[in-house]
Amino acid sequence: MRFTTKTEYGLICLVYLARHSSADLVTIREIVKKERFSATYIEKILQKLRSANIVVSHQGNQGGYELARKPSEITLRQIIEALEGHTFDLFCSAGVREEIVCTHFSLCGLKPIWEKTKNVLDNFFNSITLETIANQNQPAERLATVR
Repeated sequence: MRFTTKTEYGLICLVYLARHSSADLVTIREIVKKERFSATYIEKILQKLRSANIVVSHQGNQGGYELARKPSEITLRQIIEALEGHTFDLFCSAGVREEIVCTHFSLCGLKPIWEKTKNVLDNFFNSITLETIANQNQPAERLATVR
């Protein structure tokens, strides 16, 4: 299990949106300026999050992004799956198994372990909401701008 910068940057963007949910729409330019990310990369990330119905975009001069749902209704699992495709690769699943060579499949005792690992991770990631993440370790300077 390894997450890319898509997930890290996506979470940072979503936390920013969650902390500014009562304010105006948030623009890519605003996020890029605050977090010092690539505008092109953030645009791609937000497009994936929009496709997964995690954020909503609004066009025009007053356009920008906002969360599609309350932060308490968006789970870490939903975010990871939107950006990475899945939370944990099950090498023994039919679709993956076709692409790798495994000569021990019929005798392998690892499949149940990998399945349980995925279930544990999925349940754990389902238990964490964007609201929980956004409220943790909120710096004082950001608290002032949110309230």
